[in-house]
Amino acid sequence: MKFLLLVASLLVQGVVLAQGTGQQPANLDYSYLELRFVDVDSNGGDGLRFAGSYDLGNNWLIVGGITSLDFNNNVDSTALEIGAGYVWHYTKDFDLVGTLRLVSAEVDTPAQDIDDTGFAFSAGIRGLLTPEFEIRGSVNHVNVNDSDTYLELAGDYHFTRQFAAGLSLEFAGDNDVFTIGGRWFF
Repeated sequence: MKFLLLVASLLVQGVVLAQGTGQQPANLDYSYLELRFVDVDSNGGDGLRFAGSYDLGNNWLIVGGITSLDFNNNVDSTALEIGAGYVWHYTKDFDLVGTLRLVSAEVDTPAQDIDDTGFAFSAGIRGLLTPEFEIRGSVNHVNVNDSDTYLELAGDYHFTRQFAAGLSLEFAGDNDVFTIGGRWFF
């Protein structure tokens, strides 16, 4: 947990510095749809995540997604997210990105169904190591029924200007999540 707080404070410092850099935007597209297979290491959960982002211009974004997971013990969960984000152009190859989202979650168990609404926010960096290879890293906080903070590391390979595929790893207190999927830019 201390490591995540350290990473978050470094990202905040980077955001403050980026606001004054006046850099040209990185060659990154923020209007996309993605589909990912999701594997949760605890309780044998897996499922799909469909998400997207739309660039409104002037560095503002609309973001959203739905994640549906099935677990071995007859537990199903669905999370719906909608929100907004802002992009700070840090260097010519890297952007800092922050988002705030409303989250509605439903968990169905054999004994009961639980519905709750909360929020999530993320602060991270997105950039190009090469014109074809993109990396991302972020600190994410979700507060629905209980709160959790996790670190996400991801990479995508851009096969064309409109399609990329890759994987991500999310490290949290009790759960680690692996995703693999594709992203279509429009």
